[in-house]
Amino acid sequence: MQILNVILIIFLIACALAVERTKDLIGAVIIFASYSLVMAIIWLLLRAPDIAMTEAAIGAGVTTILFIGVISRTRRMEK
Repeated sequence: MQILNVILIIFLIACALAVERTKDLIGAVIIFASYSLVMAIIWLLLRAPDIAMTEAAIGAGVTTILFIGVISRTRRMEK
């Protein structure tokens, strides 16, 4: 069980660094959604199912949909 926690924390750090470094906005949103899903799993492992459901619904679900909607409605200039 301890090795799973370490793997999840390393994945969270990798996701955070990847979101910061990526240039593509859609890619950053997808990485952020995976970050939120892993956080929901960690909350479940910490025996906080109410926070895990909120993280999965709001963090991975609603926020991702809102970000993709905003990105699709804005015009971005690519070099």
